[in-house]
Amino acid sequence: MKKIITALMISTRLLSANAQSPADNPLLEKWSGPYGGVPAFNEYKISNIKPAIEIAIKEKLDEIDAIANNAQTPNFENTILELERSGKTLSRVMAVFGIYSSNMNSAEFEPIETEMTPLIYAVSNKVFQNKKLFQRIEKIYTSPETKKLNAEQQRLVWLYYTNFVREGARADAKSKEKLSAINQKLAGLFTKFSQNLLAEEHNQYVELKGEADFDGLPSEIKSAAMAQAKEKNLSVMGVISNTRSSIEPFLTFSNRRDLRQKAWEIFVKRGDNGNANDNNSTLVQILKLRAQKAKLLGFPTFAHWSLSNTMAKNPERTIALMEAVWKPAIAQVKNDVASMQQMVQSEGGNFKISPWDYRYYTEKVRKAKYDLDQNEVKQYLQLEKLREGMFWVAGELFNLSFKQVLDVPVYHPDVRVWEVLNKTTNKAIGLWYFDPYARSGKRSGAWMNAYRDQSKLDGGVLTIVSNNCNFIKGAEGEPLLISWEDASTLFHEFGHALHGLCSDVTYPSLSGTSVARDYVEFPSQILERWLATPEVLKQFALHYKTNEPIPQSLVERIDRAATFNEGFSSVETLSSSLVDMKLHLAGEAPINPKAFEKETLTKLQMPSEIVMRHRIPQFGHIFSGDDYAAGYYSYLWADVISADAYEAFTEAKGPYDKAVAKSMYDNVFSIGNTVDQEDAYRKYRGRDPKIDALMRSRNFPLPAKAKK
Repeated sequence: MKKIITALMISTRLLSANAQSPADNPLLEKWSGPYGGVPAFNEYKISNIKPAIEIAIKEKLDEIDAIANNAQTPNFENTILELERSGKTLSRVMAVFGIYSSNMNSAEFEPIETEMTPLIYAVSNKVFQNKKLFQRIEKIYTSPETKKLNAEQQRLVWLYYTNFVREGARADAKSKEKLSAINQKLAGLFTKFSQNLLAEEHNQYVELKGEADFDGLPSEIKSAAMAQAKEKNLSVMGVISNTRSSIEPFLTFSNRRDLRQKAWEIFVKRGDNGNANDNNSTLVQILKLRAQKAKLLGFPTFAHWSLSNTMAKNPERTIALMEAVWKPAIAQVKNDVASMQQMVQSEGGNFKISPWDYRYYTEKVRKAKYDLDQNEVKQYLQLEKLREGMFWVAGELFNLSFKQVLDVPVYHPDVRVWEVLNKTTNKAIGLWYFDPYARSGKRSGAWMNAYRDQSKLDGGVLTIVSNNCNFIKGAEGEPLLISWEDASTLFHEFGHALHGLCSDVTYPSLSGTSVARDYVEFPSQILERWLATPEVLKQFALHYKTNEPIPQSLVERIDRAATFNEGFSSVETLSSSLVDMKLHLAGEAPINPKAFEKETLTKLQMPSEIVMRHRIPQFGHIFSGDDYAAGYYSYLWADVISADAYEAFTEAKGPYDKAVAKSMYDNVFSIGNTVDQEDAYRKYRGRDPKIDALMRSRNFPLPAKAKK
């Protein structure tokens, strides 16, 4: 998932009397040192954050007022460019604020986050509702002179104008006041939802008290569980943490059905336990406020507003796509469950497959059908070797090289930094930070951040990006082995990072991953496909003990089983996508989360053996911010594009075809939002994407009339 830190969000407010002066606060200083400056993580303190935000807010709003009140006739230079240059201090402060929120949250930071987030969100209200500023932007947008600007400049003007209109710049004063209040309330609720979820993940776990509790677990999972118990200072042999990277391997390999059920239950009930961290009332308030916001902005529902700036454009197109994939997916699940049930009976079992059995028996069926044991594959999937494999793929596709640097400050000892260079010129194009391990205070999942966007507005500005994961550390000195699914996620997030690193645009607002939400997952999802290429497997899938490359026979078995379990993964994700969309199509109708989830899934004929990948009370994608609200469908929409785009390689000379890679760089990875995404894709592929490639990639039958 791409994590977007929104810095354009602030409110007027007098500085507290005891606020630190800029000279006393390292967070307010410009980033210095190599690579055009880097964050001074070795100097920042939590106590710096609040006063830094307050000062940066005032500076930003002063800059906005100066632009809005400029007596000169509005033009591109004195309005649009000045907006691009504004808020740099706030952007730097917000980059660090986001790191503390996602990677180093703590009891000391939480009250600061709770207090400051609504103020930060309110900045966008002040900016978007500035009448004089919008009048200047509108005058530029409608001016004949704008047509004389170059294409990138015209795109930037269009972006500012459409964003302002979408956020209510044309609304009357009373509506603007209501919108401002709604946005600030939402900001507080987003923070509350995220903090509740984080508390559930870090305060709940499954104890493994004796050897019998480890039955079936591979050695590396056992080592990680023991390490977790030690880290938590618990007097038990091991602990299964309440995070996906810990729970899912346990569900896959544990022979203890009772413990699998316990692990499954704490994971799917996050935020839904009727305790102080219960998220149900919080999310109901969020949905109600979103419906009110959409109505004020002139849209029938929040889903319609949310999709107004996407490729899909409207909810109907997304539902048509999801339903086209849903039907063959649940049919495939039915067949897979029948095979699992036969396995249960052959073992003498007398129970129906339950959700905590699914991964366990999937693995058994996989082994029986394809002679493929994921635990066998895992012996060749070393985290550090796969990282080297990602670097190699980036070199082959985009001519990049990576050099680890040790003179850049980091916010935690786990974090490492690489300089990214163009291999031909040997010139740096950015920095890549890697934060791979789970720890207390770090939210679960995997994501990409951009601490600074690439631009050429005032000389070359190098981008700084990070990839963040939650792998569980094993015994010290042993290589970390990860599952095939985790390896795919690793490549996925690196695809987001490459989207930022390859950016070659002039204006920061158009840079890197600043594209339509249902397009931003395309570069990440297409990069996943390179993990399975023979070139990567033979060079970087090395046995953790012998360092021998993965055998060709095993590669062939992996390839034969490539589409196995696609029904499960499709249903798990699509159920969340459909529930998300239907929640936000409900308008102002009262929502009971438990009842809504049950009724919606029943109507969809959701297989009882599977649960949503993200149940409503833990659905951080859609309730910790607006970025993916009514937008979780984006993963499927983007996978239609990525499957179609990858076939351009297979139709040519293969996955490392230089001409196709160059076209993908020129028309996808390097251009940011300087070109309409549909036009850019047509230039790359010669046509619009088709659903056919996605259905082939999942081994589903094509619908009678393929739709996109």
